Amino acid sequence: MGKAAREQSARDRIKAQRDEQRQKERRKRAVTGATVAVIALAAIGAGWWFAAQSSRSEQVGATLAPITVAADGSVVMAKPGVEKPVLEVFEDFQCPACKALEETSGPTIRNLAAEGRAKVVYHPITIFPQQTNKGITRANSVRAAAASRCVPGGAPWIAFHDRLFKEQPSETAEGFAIPDLIAWGKEAGVTDPGFAACVTSQEKAAAHAEYSTKIMNGQKLTGTPTLKLDGTEVDIDVAFKPADLRQTVLDAAK
Repeated sequence: MGKAAREQSARDRIKAQRDEQRQKERRKRAVTGATVAVIALAAIGAGWWFAAQSSRSEQVGATLAPITVAADGSVVMAKPGVEKPVLEVFEDFQCPACKALEETSGPTIRNLAAEGRAKVVYHPITIFPQQTNKGITRANSVRAAAASRCVPGGAPWIAFHDRLFKEQPSETAEGFAIPDLIAWGKEAGVTDPGFAACVTSQEKAAAHAEYSTKIMNGQKLTGTPTLKLDGTEVDIDVAFKPADLRQTVLDAAK
């Protein structure tokens, strides 16, 4: 083989080696890029998974903590001897956001009480002024809350509480009719012979309205729902994420 031929052959080998090296580098970059993409997608997926987990509602346990209606209309749900931490729930039966919170985090709240991990205090109040929707919205709220005060306590109270949110009318329509409230109470297990008369006469309405004003002013509430843990307002994002809410309460109990 002549000199020229040998040089050409060497150049061909070098070119072939370079081409092969470039192909290896391209394949490496392609694999690396795909791996990064998979990792990124996995991270995003994990983020969504954790978000979904923290927003997933719990199942209500088989047992409830004892439920007692206080003289002022607040309702305590706690096992005997449990005094801390105190998780307060400020809610309005006519408030759509309160209904959403109850559907999302309500099971967690009552499970924490049943587990003896918190003393839960419900504060049913009316936040709507008289002029809201010609007074319709406020009247609905007061009727429902006054009726809830007619329930002596125990499991029927929380069952009636849940039924009120389930049957919540539109904010612009008249609802919570007296006959319905009486029927729902009986279906919730209320056996007190004075329940129907109490609901019909709305004898608890004035006390409820007074309590609402006291709570709104004293607690400096800007609206409902509001959760407070040992007197400190719980961030609304935490309130609507059951897993985060549970962890926040558990941390407060340490």
